[in-house]
Amino acid sequence: MNWLSDLNKIETTFAPILEQWYLIHKRDLPWRHTRDPYRIWLSEVILQQTRVAQGKPYYERFVNTYATIADLANADERELLRLWQGLGYYSRARNLHQTARYVTLQLDGKFPDTYQDLLKMKGIGTYTAAAIASFAFGERVPVVDGNVYRVLARVFGINEDITTTNAKKIFAALAMRLIQSANDPATYNQAIMEFGAIHCTPVAPDCLLCPIQQACVAYLTGRQHQLPVKSKKAPVRERYFSYLVFRQHGKIALRERIARDVWQNLHDFYLLETEDQKEALQGLPLPEEIGNVVQNSVVADSPAESVQLLSHQRIRARFYLIDVPEGLIDSLPTDLHWYTSEEISHLPKPVLITNYLENLFG
Repeated sequence: MNWLSDLNKIETTFAPILEQWYLIHKRDLPWRHTRDPYRIWLSEVILQQTRVAQGKPYYERFVNTYATIADLANADERELLRLWQGLGYYSRARNLHQTARYVTLQLDGKFPDTYQDLLKMKGIGTYTAAAIASFAFGERVPVVDGNVYRVLARVFGINEDITTTNAKKIFAALAMRLIQSANDPATYNQAIMEFGAIHCTPVAPDCLLCPIQQACVAYLTGRQHQLPVKSKKAPVRERYFSYLVFRQHGKIALRERIARDVWQNLHDFYLLETEDQKEALQGLPLPEEIGNVVQNSVVADSPAESVQLLSHQRIRARFYLIDVPEGLIDSLPTDLHWYTSEEISHLPKPVLITNYLENLFG
């Protein structure tokens, strides 16, 4: 096939070919057995920044705990964040809660049923709105996620950097043209995302068994690993956390993170952040009252260490376990509260903190 002269033909056959491929090769996933917009929305939000294998058990726990959008609307935020623990990007969970409350209280529990109305919901962007509109309501609107960018860039030989505004317009326009030839918009949208996820993969695309091999510009020109074009990621920011884990009579002092920073509304210990890694507790810039508590307490011989990689940050943490004697608790900050291990298990916490506590309590 002369791909330079047959792009129009590719556009009209692309969607039906992928739909047929999908019916044979699709994975059996729980959110594909429903047209309930609530459950589709929930799955899409969970799967943002999360692999399917990791997200599936979270989805199942959520629908078992909050079977309807009204159940989610009535959820306690602390319990919601605890259930979300481990997925990261906790603003997604808070947006879920706020949108569920809005739909339940302001829209009488009726989920918006068009792409444009879905875009008005907090935390629902163009991709999620298109997914819900097509999967739940059959609207002919295309999804465009990372998998779709990759498939379209390779098949149609698009050299635009996918991080740019101009590229987003080019891909959106092409995606809209392609979905017009689909037999069913929901099936097609699922198909192109699935094709990118398990067949036209980033590192090792299965070109040998590709149903559109002879129509793929990247394959015909040997550019599979050059497309899509994407500018380099921003450098990862290194952060150094020193946690003072105050303990007394088996209870641990934690506080809720209220600042607009990582892990907002989750619980951790008393924290000192420094520009570099301090080799000892004595090197930390301790406030006078905290220094007095530390000086008169029993400090574990060596700190525990842990690292957590976030999207653009790497948290390097050290944990200093400090047994505080009677009479010094009043010198600690008032935002620290004392919890038993059982009470701590019900608090929403970053994975970094959860892992440390699991080792501490055995």
